[in-house]
Amino acid sequence: MVDKTVASPEAAVAGIPDGSTVMIGGFGRAGQPSRLIDALIAQGARDLTVINNNAGNGETGLAALLKARRVRKVVCSFPRQVDSFHFDALYRAGEVELELVPQGNLACRIEAGGSGLGAIYTPTGFGTKLAQGKETRRINGRDYVLEFPIRADFALIKAERGDRWGNLTYRKAARNFGPIMARAADCTVAQVVEVVPLGALDPEAVVTPGIFVKRVVMAGATS
Repeated sequence: MVDKTVASPEAAVAGIPDGSTVMIGGFGRAGQPSRLIDALIAQGARDLTVINNNAGNGETGLAALLKARRVRKVVCSFPRQVDSFHFDALYRAGEVELELVPQGNLACRIEAGGSGLGAIYTPTGFGTKLAQGKETRRINGRDYVLEFPIRADFALIKAERGDRWGNLTYRKAARNFGPIMARAADCTVAQVVEVVPLGALDPEAVVTPGIFVKRVVMAGATS
């Protein structure tokens, strides 16, 4: 019997080694798998490369992971905001690396990683410092920059409901990067509000099929 559910967030992140590349879903706090991040902090993995839309907010979630000095590099599109003080301090001190990727490029590169593409051409970034040293090409009269896919060892995402096969549905804007990250990681771990019986999810409403998910953990509505 296929059953991808695990008993706790701690069990869900067990085995993530030092030096891993980890995608973390969320747009700010919306859709951020905070219980999985807390468990990862407790687990102790360090020297991580984290791929996320931003670089943490306040004292919780990704910001707490940065504060614990577990992150070697951040790949994101929006590293600075009023409450990203932990990343800001670490970056200014030279204690964390940053790869800045425009948001559309970030999404497309992750999608390319999940789709098995070799590379993509995008007009975003052409003629800027972000394109320095990269291959460019003119296609149908428009200039493009060659960008390579992004994949990860692990993806930590948050969904609304899941079943024991790993099929997932999401709640509104909390969906954001979750579906594309799930496809672009070797091991996707989903924090869900509720685990439901097989057949309870309308197949037409399933956004992430279970084939892309390795572990599911129920963490409740307040996580």
